[in-house]
Amino acid sequence: MNAGEIWVLGGKPGSKGSGVPGPRIGYMPQEIALYGEFTIRETMIYFGWINGMTTKQVNEKVEFIVNFLQLPGAEREVKNLSGGQQRRVSFAAALLHEPELLILDEPTVGVDPVLRQNIWDYLVQITKDQNTTVIITTHYIDETRQAHMIGLMRGGRFLAEESPDSLLRKHNCESLEDVFLKLSVIQNRGKRRRSSILHEITQAMTAQIPAAELGTEAPPTVDSHSEISGEFGEPLAPPAPLAKRNSSIADNRELPLDLPPEEQIRSSFKDYFNFMQSHHMKALVWKNFLWMWRNVAVMCFIIGLPVAQIILFCLSIGKDPVGLHLAVVNYESNINDCAIYEKDTRCDLSYLSCKYLRYVKLKNQKVDYYETEPLAFDAVRHGRAWGTMVFSSNYTEALKERIELGKDADPEMVDLSDVLINLDESNQQISLLLRRDLVYAFQNFANSLATVCNYSTKVVSPPIRFNHPVYGPVVPNFTDFAAPGVILTIIFFLAVALTSGAMLIERNEGLLERGLVSGVTGIEILTAHVICQFLIMMFQSVMVIVMALFVFDITNHGDVWLVTVLTCLTGLCGMCFGFVVSCVTDSERNATYLAMGSFLPIVMLCGIIWPVQGMHPSVRAISFFLPLTLSTESMRCILAKGWDTNEPDVYFGFLATFLWITVFLTSSVLLIKFRKG
Repeated sequence: MNAGEIWVLGGKPGSKGSGVPGPRIGYMPQEIALYGEFTIRETMIYFGWINGMTTKQVNEKVEFIVNFLQLPGAEREVKNLSGGQQRRVSFAAALLHEPELLILDEPTVGVDPVLRQNIWDYLVQITKDQNTTVIITTHYIDETRQAHMIGLMRGGRFLAEESPDSLLRKHNCESLEDVFLKLSVIQNRGKRRRSSILHEITQAMTAQIPAAELGTEAPPTVDSHSEISGEFGEPLAPPAPLAKRNSSIADNRELPLDLPPEEQIRSSFKDYFNFMQSHHMKALVWKNFLWMWRNVAVMCFIIGLPVAQIILFCLSIGKDPVGLHLAVVNYESNINDCAIYEKDTRCDLSYLSCKYLRYVKLKNQKVDYYETEPLAFDAVRHGRAWGTMVFSSNYTEALKERIELGKDADPEMVDLSDVLINLDESNQQISLLLRRDLVYAFQNFANSLATVCNYSTKVVSPPIRFNHPVYGPVVPNFTDFAAPGVILTIIFFLAVALTSGAMLIERNEGLLERGLVSGVTGIEILTAHVICQFLIMMFQSVMVIVMALFVFDITNHGDVWLVTVLTCLTGLCGMCFGFVVSCVTDSERNATYLAMGSFLPIVMLCGIIWPVQGMHPSVRAISFFLPLTLSTESMRCILAKGWDTNEPDVYFGFLATFLWITVFLTSSVLLIKFRKG
């Protein structure tokens, strides 16, 4: 079929009042398209509710169906049935609500001959008694003898469409298999002779067309795969110029049969806003929760995974490294003398190198003594230490002269008062933290010495004073910086994985298609998933926030409820992104690639592990439009600064999250509605 319109049950499918798709149709796909975790009764309840039946009506039909199709007990789970029994349950789901039109794809595969005959007898009965139309595809040709009309198809083309008796009489055969064989032979002959016929017709028709109209186009080629026998209404397509010339004639041809008038349905104002039907939502939400209940182990893993991730983050990220080895060469004193003078807390200006090293050790770093500088450098080169410290032989005297004489001190003595430090700069974080610890250790050493000697600590302090921070702790840590982004990232991407997997399973197993045929809309499917998985995501969010803020004491000066709302909204945004992923991919593998491929760019570009201000200007512009950038900054302002939604940096994060939710949901609905497959 290349053009025209299809009318089903007297109306256009999808038009208002047609009931198609909807409960007027019963559809059994070639796949099983059932939930293996559900029992037979639960499966019937789900499809019954979808098609507007009550639970009482479903239970009454279940007893008949189980007996008629010779199924085991109604409480048996579908996954524990044989392949043939599962197909019978799928057939029962299509038959359950007594539709006007039954479309069955090989319903008798894997069924014993006696039951197959019973099924055919029942189908014939409902066509007579209930005015039901049944369309069946099957590869058992002889079982179609009871049909009123059969269509024989081979190679994607109809060979014949008539009643069984007419075909047998017309072709003088005793069985329909012989008819099919005869028509197949005729089709093959037609293919062999069609090329010559088509060539003759084309030449004759082309001769009537002026050369200017044909132009310089090459003669049409014939594809052997497209050749047909002409036995069943097969049109002979003319070449392109002829098609253009005769298009007006073709367009104005009268249809052989008048189309039935389209039913006019009055629409109320309320109908334009009635996007969801209650019985659909009831069935979908119940189905989703039942699946969760039947997969307790999976749900425990899903709920426990974000908790485990935030625990690992808090235990491993942001803490200062300790136990770092420093190779020390102290020409002023040996290790035994230092052990004595390290503990001296009097105002004694001797062996100051030992007293300084005491404060280095208080920073939880390891001091390893070496006799010469080459040995100390060799320790760094072989990875046994992170740096070297060298004290001159008269370090104390040189330092005292530097302090007492100031600008009049001997330049050589000034040089000897320096501690020579060489660090392993291959690891930036460790190098920066070691620099900080060594500077802080010297400042603490100088302040302590000034205090015991009755000097003002300002004398030994740099002429810069850092007062108490406006926001944040006196000694900032990376954990507080990264925690807001990590919390949102965990919730966002776990929601992506959860929703994309659920939708793909439904689609790839045929459940989504079966629901759409029953009249369920894309909005209803998405809404049902959002309701069920949002509850799981809320529990995940609360658990993560409790572990981060109350167990590991991540800095929080803001409203916990505001933090919870933003986290839940980010999870909802991740759910919607998961819907998009499931709609644009065809398999779980491709969905995993897309989800994991988006993980690293979002983590790198959304200011989670590095400030956005440190990025290249072009990358910074891209970062602004990513889903977690503004929400991460908003969360950081709430936790570290205690801001509320009156501040732009906070409410911009909420607005951006709402915007991304809208974009992802709209895209999902459109993809479900219009994407082929």
